[in-house]
Amino acid sequence: MMIRWNVGRASLAIVCALLVEGAIGTAQSAIVTRTVTYTSEGTALEGYLAFDDAATEARPGVLVIHQWMGVTDYEKMRCQMLAEAGYVAFAADVYGQGIRPADTDAAAAEAGKYYQDPALFRQRLNAGLQWLAGERGGEHQDAGAQVDPDRIAVIGYCFGGTGAVQLARSGAKLAGAVSFHGVLNASEPSDAKNIACPVLVLHGMDDPYMPPEQAHAFIHELSDAGVDLQFVAYTGTVHSFTQKAAGDDPSKGAAYNPKADARSWKAMLSFFEEIFQR
Repeated sequence: MMIRWNVGRASLAIVCALLVEGAIGTAQSAIVTRTVTYTSEGTALEGYLAFDDAATEARPGVLVIHQWMGVTDYEKMRCQMLAEAGYVAFAADVYGQGIRPADTDAAAAEAGKYYQDPALFRQRLNAGLQWLAGERGGEHQDAGAQVDPDRIAVIGYCFGGTGAVQLARSGAKLAGAVSFHGVLNASEPSDAKNIACPVLVLHGMDDPYMPPEQAHAFIHELSDAGVDLQFVAYTGTVHSFTQKAAGDDPSKGAAYNPKADARSWKAMLSFFEEIFQR
């Protein structure tokens, strides 16, 4: 089928001008990234910020909590994806500046410090939240990096998924919390009553690190506390399903699953549409 446009010279000039203006506007919009140094109780931390510099108004913020290897290229990639989706994304640092485990044994030891000391874990998480919310002197003055403090969500992967829910359990001011393959324990004494935001859990049904009985206990705890919880389990999926570095052998207990990765990202974006009322 052929479509023919009958356009006079004046009209053609207007169309061309609009096309050029649109092209320039697109070219001027870019994802800006930078390393950010901040502190928590005297400890230096190093996070990563990403945003679209075309924005001129405050926008929702997303705090990203890293997996057990610390802030890596993986978290930076996720921050850039969030920035492309229209959010200001900040990967917080729980471990401390320069502390990046070299292997899984070192990562397990480092992560274990925070699993065993929930108060310290929450302190580091809240430091990242405060920085993103601009509560420490407005460190991010760029128009494109302005964050609406009433519209901030937290997401996390593995260790970070646990952290996302820990931050919500601390009573932090959040619009929502999302856990990707986090290991989520019911707490004693229960502090689920402190959670004041909707929670989305994206879980591998065959994750050996969070077996069904543990998942059920967590669901019942939050349900009994009246938390707005969505719990999504992907069949045939184990731990670390969003991370290509986990390999492709589910028998090892952790493996990348491209279908679950794509579905969980879409579920998160849909959750954001709801909680941010965009």
